[in-house]
Amino acid sequence: MTQTPMRVRAEIDLAALRANVRALRARAPHAQLMAVVKSDAYGHGAVPCARAALDAGATWLGTATPEEALALRDAGFGGPLMCWLWTPGGPWREAVEAGIDVSVSGMWALREAVDAARAVGIAARVQLKADTGLGRNGCQPADWPELVHSALAAEAEGTVRITGLWSHFACADEPGHVSIAAQLAAFREMLAYAEKAGAEPEVRHIANSPATLTLPEAHFDLVRTGIAMYGVSPSPEVGTPAELGLRPVMTLAASVALVKQVPEGHGVSYGHHYVTGRETTLALIPAGYADGVPRHASGTGPVLVGGKWRRVAGRVAMDQFVVDLGGDEVEPGAEAVLFGPGDRGEPTAEDWAQAAGTIAYEIVTRIGSRVPRVYVNEDPRS
Repeated sequence: MTQTPMRVRAEIDLAALRANVRALRARAPHAQLMAVVKSDAYGHGAVPCARAALDAGATWLGTATPEEALALRDAGFGGPLMCWLWTPGGPWREAVEAGIDVSVSGMWALREAVDAARAVGIAARVQLKADTGLGRNGCQPADWPELVHSALAAEAEGTVRITGLWSHFACADEPGHVSIAAQLAAFREMLAYAEKAGAEPEVRHIANSPATLTLPEAHFDLVRTGIAMYGVSPSPEVGTPAELGLRPVMTLAASVALVKQVPEGHGVSYGHHYVTGRETTLALIPAGYADGVPRHASGTGPVLVGGKWRRVAGRVAMDQFVVDLGGDEVEPGAEAVLFGPGDRGEPTAEDWAQAAGTIAYEIVTRIGSRVPRVYVNEDPRS
């Protein structure tokens, strides 16, 4: 871990990210790979992670919001780029002008894309999204014919280019779930309908991280890898990062702010939900829920301090929490590792997810903006 004297820091290992991208490409050797860098690359930093992913062979970038996509264009990323979470009145013109692929799930979105294309005199790059069973975004099968034929009519007049047909799995992180085969069948039917009607997409895609790892029949032309690219398993059922050939990219650590001896029966943190059972030593860790440490992990969150796993003692506060060292002594400024790859004995993001009753995606993504990101192994030759 970089010994930078910081209150708290998130170290981002770009060599690990590049290795993960290469491992994922090997899982889908006949498909292109989209590096999903939404939500600031799941908390890891969109620009450095996008650059590292492209260095490792990713050919597309993907974001949720148009604002995220436009920021990548402003940062100099000129290659294939898609965003999919649109609302009425969004920055359609800016996206069309920037050559960003926009996702369309319904007629209102197609109309706004066409209006933007007419206003700027450039055909909108449109990817039609099918709801094959997730029940979130996407066009229902009953409405698919209208959307497809309307998009083809817009393509004929030169305002739209249908660049993609796509969908998203609901339960790919639960291998064997009955919905997986049903969604694949629905996707194939909706693809066949669109292509028979005349659509000639550049890419067809449905595979997210778990499908990339476990469902080769779902790879089609492109796989969209998000959480796996950052070395986090989509779910324990899919496998551990090591079993999947991945390495966690983020290590979250803090400098111990204070160590003190307290007597038996001493309350710790708000509400005194933890009371010392004997005379002991307490260490103050200067990170809290404002930094993304989940308050739901109060009393359970694991931390490596002084070579041993400790648990959060009492409640996680906004800016700090306490661990009981059990009489051990460490010096102020000693490193407290909340999570990392795990190969030094430290907890992982999955350990924190279990402690907080959530998923590892949330653990890394929620790390706040006041936590500095420290990038290591930035040279792509590393």
